[in-house]
Amino acid sequence: MTLHSFHLAEVPRRVGARALLRPPAAMTPGLDHAECLSLMRLGAPTVSPDRLQVGRLAVFAQWRDEAALDGFLAHDPLGQRLAGGWHVRLQLLRRWSSIAALPGLPARAGTWRQDEPVVAVTLARMRLGEVPRFLRSGKPVERLVRDHPGVTLAAAALRPPHTVSTFSVWRTVQEMEDMVHGRSAVPDPSRHASAMAERERRDFHHEFATFRFRAVSEHGASQGRSGIVPTGHR
Repeated sequence: MTLHSFHLAEVPRRVGARALLRPPAAMTPGLDHAECLSLMRLGAPTVSPDRLQVGRLAVFAQWRDEAALDGFLAHDPLGQRLAGGWHVRLQLLRRWSSIAALPGLPARAGTWRQDEPVVAVTLARMRLGEVPRFLRSGKPVERLVRDHPGVTLAAAALRPPHTVSTFSVWRTVQEMEDMVHGRSAVPDPSRHASAMAERERRDFHHEFATFRFRAVSEHGASQGRSGIVPTGHR
């Protein structure tokens, strides 16, 4: 059964740079695709070292099964670095739109309860000419998600020149959906909905996909934090 994983790890800058330039190849046993990106601090100024943290690596990957991921973490040089960080193993529930690198995923792959935890991942290939518009619309959304009381972890990541991703862990599906539709009890709750309307007006991206996952298991720690995925409703 197809498995996805999302990893966060502190690595030497040379390791991070090499992963951006040469991500794990499809010849890696059991790997369908991997996206290696540098973490960004949500809400950071556009021109800032926090916008490209080469020593803080994020990896989003699709595997043919869990044994393939275990083998990668145990034996691959990059995998061994990632094994020293934090990762969550994911079961796909829902997909909106698609990207060419991850073909064939069903639009709906499961059911969920509104009170259970959920993990959201977005992956996009930017139109470089649309970056200024994207930043104007996206920064308020970054702050909305970063500060939302329903979020236990929120991150954004980048691989130059045009790949961007977001990752967030939510206490419940309901809280995530309320944020998306502007129904949260927070200041200026319509920021996400406004950004989506602007994207509909003129797309920021060549490709864009949003994925909803259920966490299967959580491993390790990120910056001293573990137990990031809520367990009360699973």
